[in-house]
Amino acid sequence: MIDNQTTYFIFGLVVIVALILDLGLLSKKNTAITIKKALFQTAFWITLSLAFFGYLWLKKDGIVATKYITAYLMEWSLSIDNIFVFILIFSFFKVKESDAGRALLIGILLAIVFRILFIWLGIELIDRFHWIMYIFGAFLLYTGFKLFFQKEDEDYNPANSKIYQVSRKLFRLTDVEPKGRFIISAKGKIYFTTLSMVVLMLAATDIVFALDSIPTVVSLVREKADIPFSPDDILVIYSSNIFAVLGLRSLFFLLQGAVDKFGYLQQGIAVVLVFIGVKMLIEYFDIHISIYISLVIIVVCLVSAILYSLYKTRKDKLTSHST
Repeated sequence: MIDNQTTYFIFGLVVIVALILDLGLLSKKNTAITIKKALFQTAFWITLSLAFFGYLWLKKDGIVATKYITAYLMEWSLSIDNIFVFILIFSFFKVKESDAGRALLIGILLAIVFRILFIWLGIELIDRFHWIMYIFGAFLLYTGFKLFFQKEDEDYNPANSKIYQVSRKLFRLTDVEPKGRFIISAKGKIYFTTLSMVVLMLAATDIVFALDSIPTVVSLVREKADIPFSPDDILVIYSSNIFAVLGLRSLFFLLQGAVDKFGYLQQGIAVVLVFIGVKMLIEYFDIHISIYISLVIIVVCLVSAILYSLYKTRKDKLTSHST
């Protein structure tokens, strides 16, 4: 069995090299990212994630690798829902395409830092108070039902968010064209541009989403609520989260023109959250659902939601053309 320190080193090295490639070779400052480039970058991150899955399968075992790919798929699907909110934030602040890439990058890197802290805190709490998993289960059950019947994200208004309102009171903000800048100096004073506000809101939004995603992934990879986390479980939780978040930037540019085509993905994610919530709660009765069954249910729910969304979009277009 390969040492986990070696695996963490390889994982960290892959992430650093990939970021250098993504930023240095695939992206340039103040340039718009085309659909073609976004597709290439998305394929790049997905390939890396799948390669790490293969590495875990060969160097660890099939169970660890399956836990990783299940957690990654769950995080990736939640990230898509996250991106729809990102699109609304960028639209609200009227961010130019040439500035969007860098703002997304900084926001996502901040999100990774907060994710690491939240995961560490979550693991510590669950290890000390394993009953907290049942609270998380009830929370996911509530969130899933609420998400299923909730209206689409168009109702979300960044101006009404607490982080936006508090930031306008605490910081000097300017509506001057940022031109790629996050801070500008005028009349001897420092002002934060709208790009700084965008970065802050991206990080804050991801923190809110992490409240759902981290308990979900923890439930998927952990064998039982009253058993301490194994080193492999912790590795899977961190790696699946980080790989999913790193792919957000390219996925944003790929999906920003296709928001309306995935109208029922939200319901698919909601069903998965309800399933995970139930899975966490029934462990109280010593009923454990295997990671393989969880993987199948997640794939079926998400694929069905995507296919039905595409079907409805096509049907609605045909109906509108015929009338």
